[in-house]
Amino acid sequence: MTQRRKYPVGNAHFPEIRRQGFLYVDKTEYVYRMTHSDYKYVFLSRPRRFGKSLLTSTLKCYFEGRKDLFNGLAIEQLETEWNSYPVLHFDFSMAKSTDITVIREMIDGQLRSYEQIYGRKEAENEFNSRFSSLIERACKQEGKPVVVLIDEYDSPMLGVLHDEEKLAAFRELMQNFYSPLKGSGQYIRFCFLTGITKFSQLSIFSALNNIKNISMMPE
Repeated sequence: MTQRRKYPVGNAHFPEIRRQGFLYVDKTEYVYRMTHSDYKYVFLSRPRRFGKSLLTSTLKCYFEGRKDLFNGLAIEQLETEWNSYPVLHFDFSMAKSTDITVIREMIDGQLRSYEQIYGRKEAENEFNSRFSSLIERACKQEGKPVVVLIDEYDSPMLGVLHDEEKLAAFRELMQNFYSPLKGSGQYIRFCFLTGITKFSQLSIFSALNNIKNISMMPE
């Protein structure tokens, strides 16, 4: 009798799913095609519980060169180099607060976790200067371009969509944080963003006009 495999209900952590033998629908062919396309900046919109975080976790492991996690999957037959890159992964899926101070602390904490690895200058106080310098330092210290993964970019603003005053402040905060992405292109290998809302709906990426929205592509 064949034993039924466990379902990874609520589990979006790719390494754990693979190591513990959970059922995994192989989408790694699409991961390979997406990361070897002509687009450096890619955006995917999906409702909650549609696998955005699992896909982001899969991309993180792929770009870290963790070949052992992909044994038996489609990408194993496609990838021949398995290079590792510095990966900056920002997860805003839990940014549900309507208190902007809480969101600031969340962004600060995620930046600091990487600054402990790549350093920070005393004069860098604003989120945009910290993020920009972090990308540059990671690239120069590792000798390889950086991969930036941002899961649920719009989550901090969804709770205040119907409060115009708060929404304006939240939008300004997130615009400040995301603004270095375009100007840091020379240091970036690949940038992937997920969200629930349409990419242009919140108007926080006005400067990032070269992003590929794959949300409605048949693949």
